[in-house]
Amino acid sequence: MRELLFVYNANAGVLNGVLDTLHKTLSPATYSCSLCALTYGAFTMRPEWAAFLRQLPVTPIFLHRDELRTQYPELTQWPLPAAFLRNAGGNWEQFLTPAELNQADLASLMALVQQRLPA
Repeated sequence: MRELLFVYNANAGVLNGVLDTLHKTLSPATYSCSLCALTYGAFTMRPEWAAFLRQLPVTPIFLHRDELRTQYPELTQWPLPAAFLRNAGGNWEQFLTPAELNQADLASLMALVQQRLPA
């Protein structure tokens, strides 16, 4: 099965999660992770996003920027948030850019993912 890697522009961990929730709630205009803001409510993944992910023909994977550094250091050159699709050769290709994620709402994000995935 092919993989679609989503990378948050935020660090992993409970404390970071709490701080991120406060930031995106109190000052959403200055929050640096549009992927987080689009796909998560205060504490959990948005139900419509979770349902969308279950029907994808690829395996979705989620990492935070600090996890990306250790698991896929070759991808750290790309600005975040972003998404990457593993191609048939096993290499990652950029799938969604920060600019695309910054301009999207959840419905348009899901439509864009659906449109770009190979049949």
